[in-house]
Amino acid sequence: MKDNEAAEKPEEYMPLREVVFLTLRRQILRGELKPGERLMEIALANRLGVSRTPIREAIRKLEHDGLVVMIPRRGAHVAEITRQELCDVLEVRKSLDVLAIRKANEFMTGKDLKNLRAAGEAFAVLVTQKNADLSMLGEADEHFHEMIYQGTGNRRLIQILGNLREQMYRFRVEYLKDKDIRQTLVEEHDAIVEALEKRDVEEAVRMIELHIDNQYSAINRALDQ
Repeated sequence: MKDNEAAEKPEEYMPLREVVFLTLRRQILRGELKPGERLMEIALANRLGVSRTPIREAIRKLEHDGLVVMIPRRGAHVAEITRQELCDVLEVRKSLDVLAIRKANEFMTGKDLKNLRAAGEAFAVLVTQKNADLSMLGEADEHFHEMIYQGTGNRRLIQILGNLREQMYRFRVEYLKDKDIRQTLVEEHDAIVEALEKRDVEEAVRMIELHIDNQYSAINRALDQ
């Protein structure tokens, strides 16, 4: 396959149809294939260097997962982001992030917290750049939260949040488009770190809940536009 992402080592031993499915799924979740965009089998097959059969199978599976919709006489399209999907994903994320914050407050070491602050500062530096790349901003924001998850020491929780993180890709791009919210994210990251440094778990919980609520509002505004 031509896409570099599709050639990642864990996928080398998968059936071709599964590699194609994971590649297209990743591109949808990361916003590389836009909501409402038509999925042309021939174009995708040429771009990925495969036949149309694994493309067709992947599209059927993506439809089953709700990431693709079939429109009569118009074919397959990337599913639009809906408010219900947004509400469902962030509702689950909020509950899990609260649990993660409580566990991280208990188990993160001084070194862990120093690294977390550095991650927050790295995101802040990107925000100051006039033409900051959305994907880089998204990765920096994701890295900040991933450090909190790793700090819980709970492998099952980390795994579940990792799966949910993929669902968040579509939303993360939307709220990071709003330049006004970027500085708010910086301030919220900083407040979360400060609360964890003080071992003030209730303040840390309050800030992570506010953090996610503000993201919900920002994405809703983006959907309105």
